[in-house]
Order: sequence, then structure tokens, then C-alpha cells
Amino acid sequence: MRPSEGSTGTSQSLARGLAILSTFHSDRPLIGVSELSRGLELSRSTVHRYVATLAKLGYLQQDPDSKRYRLGPKVLDLGFSALNSMDLLEVSAPHLRRLSDETQRTVNVAILDGTDVVYIERCRAARPGQQQIDLNLHVGARLPAYCTAMGKAILAFLSEERLEEVIERIDFVPRGPNTLTDPKAFREELVKIRASGIAINDEELAYGLRSIAAPIYSQSGDVLAALNLAIHRTIVSMEELVERFAPAVIQTASDISLSMGHRLAPA
Repeated sequence: MRPSEGSTGTSQSLARGLAILSTFHSDRPLIGVSELSRGLELSRSTVHRYVATLAKLGYLQQDPDSKRYRLGPKVLDLGFSALNSMDLLEVSAPHLRRLSDETQRTVNVAILDGTDVVYIERCRAARPGQQQIDLNLHVGARLPAYCTAMGKAILAFLSEERLEEVIERIDFVPRGPNTLTDPKAFREELVKIRASGIAINDEELAYGLRSIAAPIYSQSGDVLAALNLAIHRTIVSMEELVERFAPAVIQTASDISLSMGHRLAPA
């Protein structure tokens, strides 16, 4: 079926690209440009242009023998990310509620999207002073990863190759009194986080905001998300925040990881 054209508020190029990807099925894993052209009722040159773009981006792969195409690893990444995110919401909810109840603090879970973290779950605590650090955040809110505890907790445990790709795209501008704006210092901070298992945000995002975060892992052992707990600077020092709450944050992140199927490697 030919992708619809000229629909108000839609992208024809995106529709065509998705239509090409949707043509592939388990019983039809390899498809050539000519087949796609006939099936989508588009010219061969048009399909070839879209296929070449999708292949360059990793969403399609060309079979060297038949010269036909199959779905690439980027499609798998999208699928696994979607499944993991949906599972994560269900799995993390009771753990977040327990941690929030025990600490009387707001706790959050976020995933990495580009150079930002995106909040996918929040468990608010009705406690005096809590609104001072909520920053009008909500599920779906985005913040720069480099100046948030959750962002650093995720970045610290990415592969070196993926980490460098992200860092190259970060615009290190000051956001709070203590924002790390030097890429070298930022990398050194990530090394410390890998060693300790806990990331801190000491007024790097905004004045008065302090938080700690720990990574959450998927079944495959890749960092999937991060969990944080935030407190205003007037309530507790950075040292006390880590001493009092880091063990519970790390344990909760570990419990969620285990529920996601992650198992620690034997010592």
C-alpha cells in the first residue's frame, strides 16, 4: 500500500521510511528494492533513496550475496528500548513508592534520550520544602544529562564508544552554581561514579538542588535508566545526603535491576 501523501501536519518522508520498515516481517526478512517499489507503489529511485538512508543510519542492512535488505540493529534497539521502558514502569513503581515512603522524599526514574534524560516515573513526597526542588518536573520532562545526577549515573556506565558519541554532542553551558563545563573534568567525574556506584548533583542543574542517583540495568547488563532522590540544600549537606540516603538509593536501583532480570556477575 502506498504511503499517504499530503496529509496535513504529517511528514511524507517519515511516513515512507516507516512504511518501508513495516514491510519486513519474520516470514519475509529479506526484501529487495524492486519488491519494495512494487509493494509501496513508489518509483524504484525513490525507494532506493530511502533505503540507502535507512541503511546508513543502521535501520536496514544489505545482504552481501542477494543485495536485498533486512532490518538492522537500530530497529532492534528501538524495540528493546520500548519493551524495557514499559516493563520498567511496571517493575519500578512499588520500589519507588517504598523508597519515597521510607525517606519521605520525592524519587524519580529517567532514561537517556540523546544528550537529555527523560523522566518516565515520579513518586512525589508531600513534605514541607519539597516543592522548592520539583522545578515543575513531570513524567516526560527533559533535562540535560551532563548536569543531573541521573544523567551522570547513566553516562558513567555506557560503553566508551557510546559515551564519547554523547559527550561530543553536549553543549557544556552553566546551569547552576557548580555545573561542570569542562569535558575533561566531566569525564573524571564519570570515572569516580563508576568506582562508587553513585552519582551526585550538587547544585549543578539549579541553585539549591542536590540529588543522588544510581544506575538501573537491563537483563543484558546494559545500563537502562537511573533512579534519583532529590533534596534542597537547606535541608541537608551533600556529605549527609550521601551518607544517609545513598545506600537506600543504590539498593532500590539494584532491586529494580534484579526485577528486570539483571544478575550480577560472580565475584
